[in-house]
Amino acid sequence: MKLFIDTAIVDEIREVNDMGVICGVTTNPSLIAKSGRKFEDVVKEITTIVDGPISAEVTAKDPDEMVEQAKPLAALHKNIIIKIPFNKEGLIACKKMTALGIKTNVTLIFSAAQALLAAKAGATYVSPFLGRLDDIGTDGMNLIEEIVDVFDADPAIETEIIAASVRNPIHVIQAARLGCDIATVPYKVIMQMLNHPLTVNGIAQFDKDWATVPKD
Repeated sequence: MKLFIDTAIVDEIREVNDMGVICGVTTNPSLIAKSGRKFEDVVKEITTIVDGPISAEVTAKDPDEMVEQAKPLAALHKNIIIKIPFNKEGLIACKKMTALGIKTNVTLIFSAAQALLAAKAGATYVSPFLGRLDDIGTDGMNLIEEIVDVFDADPAIETEIIAASVRNPIHVIQAARLGCDIATVPYKVIMQMLNHPLTVNGIAQFDKDWATVPKD
């Protein structure tokens, strides 16, 4: 399973990219707003850091307006993926963008039926939001499992599944075990994945023992 980072904070992207563990980035209007920077400037800078898919979301509501908004974004760099919210208008826009050769990520997926419709509309990626389902008392990982099963049963589907709204390292590992193609992970969760108390204690013990070794 591939890992993307879910953020619009360039310093976070650069730090994690230097670790060699990510191969893509997802953003959304909320993340861009938190960055406090101009949308196009953020996206352009990200393309200079990560050589992989970078999702940038359109905000228009009309399908044709979505397409027109997507064109200049897609022209910024070959790695730009246009993120589209799932609804009827989004599916129409997805079909139009696919016909134009623009890659898409249909987001805010909360059922396998929605994921299937997005795939049939030509989506390059679908993003089921597992954490938001957990937040309302539903097991979001069941959604990932259902979508994987549906897509695996249809050889014609080439759409990749991005586990989104990831809340913790357990989500990442469970998604990987289910055969999900990608997990897009917040910076905080990647940092949590780095750390284990036994690793920290082990390194400290090695350092302590090494200090007792004669150096002459």
